[in-house]
Amino acid sequence: MKRLLIGFISLIAIQNIAHAQADVFLCVDDNGKKEYKNTGATKGCKRVELPGITVVPAPALPSTPKKAQAKSASSPADFPKVDEGTQKARDSDRRQILLDELKAEEQKLADLKKEYNNGEPERRGDERNYAKYQERTGMMKDNISRTEKNIEALRREISNLK
Repeated sequence: MKRLLIGFISLIAIQNIAHAQADVFLCVDDNGKKEYKNTGATKGCKRVELPGITVVPAPALPSTPKKAQAKSASSPADFPKVDEGTQKARDSDRRQILLDELKAEEQKLADLKKEYNNGEPERRGDERNYAKYQERTGMMKDNISRTEKNIEALRREISNLK
């Protein structure tokens, strides 16, 4: 079966080589612009001689028995197991941590939106230059966007829990 597959892949590679070694034409238009084409039907085209392409076949993959492949996919025999009660406690802790993070991010978002004041935050004394004010406003908008994305990610993570 592997030999058939390797033969099929080799056949496809040979076909691609044939396409890669097709004629190439260099065409120059009236403005002197050079363009490479696969047909020389237009005026000012000359065939370009290209060197041959050398193809090095890929090395064959080492064959491994199916039993060895199946065994490597599962966990090793000496891999530590966790009992169901411990795993449920860990999952519960994880959910609580994520909920706490979500609550903190929602509070942060509320504070940022309050300070942002619908795009017109209060000007500070050190912002005599309007560009500084705009820069701070832009940073606030970016912070709000980032916090909204964090909330969305936390909600998605919580919904993926068992």
